[in-house]
Amino acid sequence: MNKMLHGWLLAACCALPPAYAGGSVDVLSQPAVQGPQALRAVLQDVARAGTRLVSVGERGVVLLSDDNGKAWRQAKTVPVSVSLTAVQFVDERNGWAVGHAGVVLRSEDGGEHWTLQLDGKRAAALELQAAEASADERRLAAAQRLLADGADKPLLALSFADAQHGLVVGAYGLAMITADGGRSWQSGMGLLPNRRGLHLYALARQGADVYVAGEQGLLLRSRDAGAHFEALQGPYDGSYFAASVLPNGRLLVGGLRGSLFASDDGGASFQALANPIPASLNGIRVAGDQVLLANQAGMLLRSSLSDFAAHPLPVSDGLPLTAATTAADGSIVAVGMAGARRLAPSSSSSTKD
Repeated sequence: MNKMLHGWLLAACCALPPAYAGGSVDVLSQPAVQGPQALRAVLQDVARAGTRLVSVGERGVVLLSDDNGKAWRQAKTVPVSVSLTAVQFVDERNGWAVGHAGVVLRSEDGGEHWTLQLDGKRAAALELQAAEASADERRLAAAQRLLADGADKPLLALSFADAQHGLVVGAYGLAMITADGGRSWQSGMGLLPNRRGLHLYALARQGADVYVAGEQGLLLRSRDAGAHFEALQGPYDGSYFAASVLPNGRLLVGGLRGSLFASDDGGASFQALANPIPASLNGIRVAGDQVLLANQAGMLLRSSLSDFAAHPLPVSDGLPLTAATTAADGSIVAVGMAGARRLAPSSSSSTKD
């Protein structure tokens, strides 16, 4: 199986950046280019930082909106030009983004400026150190290959419980943890029962419960905030690209061909949920009193929290969507291959920003 998501996500998220494909640009030291072209970038995730919207995407693009997604501008400084795959803010100022080449970025001013906390070369060195201490020959051999490969493994998801404690995961089982806001990191690969090094696509968290979803039906659960993980018996063997935990504790996981499942007992059992659009799910987000699902067909699905029934919303262009959230005024903002789309709270029409 290929490294990443299917279709355009495979190309957008998994193609080697120039520094690793024989080019001369060092994407880990080349800042993201400032210019109007950033407003037309492929976007891979969007999150709230207080009332501000922050979206990340290709070539290190970070876009900010302070008017609920009507207008966007570029972040002032991003130190790398690798594609960014996910973003999260724990409050209006403190946030992280992850991406290609094992990159972890941090912002302490609501996304205006970003600093590099981790890259794939350092992540590989940390895993090698942990593997040597474990005396696990199989793990050691895998860590040596990881180090030899260089900084080419993308991080695909992140979950911070607060401004100090976070977990980031990605391709080939890459997993790193921090307990000090990213000032230092250690390998979490030994904590995950993932001996085959399957790709890890999504994280979901509620309280001390942390879930990891990945390829070939991989589902993992921690009941102690990530200190220990166990494998769950999932409902199918396809890949999961999205996961979320509802306020009532219900776990949702979705993936290939629109497959969507729910668990009301912490992952002990699952039931299939109806999805009217049989297109692969790229993102599931709890936003206020609703659940938003973004899919490969460029459709945004919405459901209430209390009675799950996914209803399609009109989003223009029909190009793949990767994520969605609600703005401070209640409007829905979705991002993907065609950039950002805003659905005004007073109507069902979609506008391009």
